[in-house]
Amino acid sequence: MSKFALFVRLEAKPGQEAAVATFLAGALPLANAESGTTTWFALQFGPSTFGVFDTFADEEGREAHLHGQIAAALMANAAALLSTPPNIEKIDLLAAKLPG
Repeated sequence: MSKFALFVRLEAKPGQEAAVATFLAGALPLANAESGTTTWFALQFGPSTFGVFDTFADEEGREAHLHGQIAAALMANAAALLSTPPNIEKIDLLAAKLPG
């Protein structure tokens, strides 16, 4: 079972909403390639508010993700796309229902 998670809230700069949505959707192949990432979700809460929620079986997987290609690309583009720095929260999962 996944016991560790990340929740990242992203606020797009005015006029960059579509670019943030495209960036997040385009990150799916990178998330699929991460062996330590159990689940990965790109989210849109409103016109300019986005997020990422992902889960991991262990702390090593979570740390690998935080130092992986998605995080690097996000930080490289943050100044152009986001009105505030990403808000990254480490979460400990208590229970989960997953398919399979």
